[in-house]
Amino acid sequence: MATINSNYDKLSAGYLFPEIARRTKEFLANNSDAKIMRLGIGDTTEALPNSVIESIKKRVEQLGNTNSYSGYGSSEGEAELRNAIANSYAKLGANIAAEDIFVSDGAKGDSANIQSVFGVDNIVAVQDPAYPVYVDSNVIAGRTGKATDGNYAGLVYMPCTAENNFFPTLPDSKVDIIYLCSPNNPTGAVANKEQLKTFVNYALKNKAVIIFDAAYAAFIKDDNLPKSIYEIEGAKKCAIEINSFSKTAGFTGVRLGWCVVPKDLEVENAEAGKIHGLWTRRQNTFFNGASNIVQSGGLAVFSEQGQKEVSELVNYYMENARLIKECLNAKGLKTYGGENAPYVWLQTSNNLTSWEFFDKLLNECHVVGTPGAGFGPSGEGYFRLSSFGHREDVICAIESINKNLNI
Repeated sequence: MATINSNYDKLSAGYLFPEIARRTKEFLANNSDAKIMRLGIGDTTEALPNSVIESIKKRVEQLGNTNSYSGYGSSEGEAELRNAIANSYAKLGANIAAEDIFVSDGAKGDSANIQSVFGVDNIVAVQDPAYPVYVDSNVIAGRTGKATDGNYAGLVYMPCTAENNFFPTLPDSKVDIIYLCSPNNPTGAVANKEQLKTFVNYALKNKAVIIFDAAYAAFIKDDNLPKSIYEIEGAKKCAIEINSFSKTAGFTGVRLGWCVVPKDLEVENAEAGKIHGLWTRRQNTFFNGASNIVQSGGLAVFSEQGQKEVSELVNYYMENARLIKECLNAKGLKTYGGENAPYVWLQTSNNLTSWEFFDKLLNECHVVGTPGAGFGPSGEGYFRLSSFGHREDVICAIESINKNLNI
C-alpha cells in the first residue's frame, strides 16, 4: 500500500502568498476601479542584458546545425561557465576551484536540495525571519516536529531584530546546519566580516555546516562588506555557498544559479571531500544539468559588456529602493535595508500586526507588500517592500503612499 510523506502535512508557511492573493482579490471585487500597485514580489521586471540575449541566440543557432549541435552536458555545468564563476570569486580574494562549483537551474532548488546530503538527525538553525524554503525543505525532510504559533519543534530559531541589527547571535546550544542569507531576504541586512567570522569559528569548532545564501550579493555597494562567505578565513572547511543569476541579471524565469561545495568541507562523521562527492552523486542521479542555452547566457554575464549591463540593472533597482526608502522615512516610518540590498524592511505603524498593516496599505494606498510574519515569528510587526518593478510603477506607488497613508 502506497503512503504519503506525512511531513508535508506539517507545513504552514504556504499560507503567505495565497493569503496575499486572496485579500487582494477580495479588495478588487469590492473596488473594481482601483489600480493595484505591487511592491511585494521579488521578481525582476526589466529586460535581459543585450549581451545575454545575443549569446542565447547564438547558442540556439548552433543547436539548429548538426555540426554544432550539443546534447547532454555535464551535470555539474559547462567548464567555461564554471571557470568564469571561479574567476569572479578570485576577484573577491576567494580561492575557489572550478570543480567545486555546481551550476544549477536556480538558487531556490539548491537551497532545498542541498540538505538531502545530510542526515535526518541534524539539528538545524535558521535566521528568523528567513526565506521560507530553508524551513520548509527541512520540515519535509523530517527534521522538525509540528508547528505551534509559527514555531516548528526541533528547529533552532536565531532571531534577527532591530536590537541586533537584524543579524543573529550564535546559537546557545550545539547545532549542525546553519542557514545564513546576506544580503538578507527579507530584512535587507548585510553581514560584515566580523559577524560572519563568528559563525565560521562556531562551525569549525562544532563541525557544523553553514549554508550561505548570497543570491543578492551583487547589490552590495559598500566595499567593506563581504559578497561571499569565502572572503572569511576557514570558510571553505565549513560553508556551502549558493548564488543565482536571477536577481543580478534578470534570470528569474530563465533559471540559472550555482552552489559551491568545497572539497575542503568537513563534517562530524566524514572526511574532507565526502560532502563534495555526495553532492556530485546527487546531481548526477537527479539532475541532467542546466539548459545549455541558458548557460551560454550566463557566461555572457561575466563578459566585460555583460558586467557593465548587469551593473546598470542592479543600479536601476537600487534607485527604486532609494525612492521607496525615502518616501517611507518621510512618512515617519522606521526603515531598514534598501542600501546594499533590494528590499526595504519597515516597522509597522502604531503597533499594527504585519497583516493589519497589509490591509491598511492596500485599502488606503492600493499598494501590495509582504507581511513580515510570513517569513517567521520574528517578522511580526514588520513589513517588506521590494524594489523590483518598473520605475513608473514604483513612483506611482510611493506617490500614493505619500498622499494616502494615514500614520
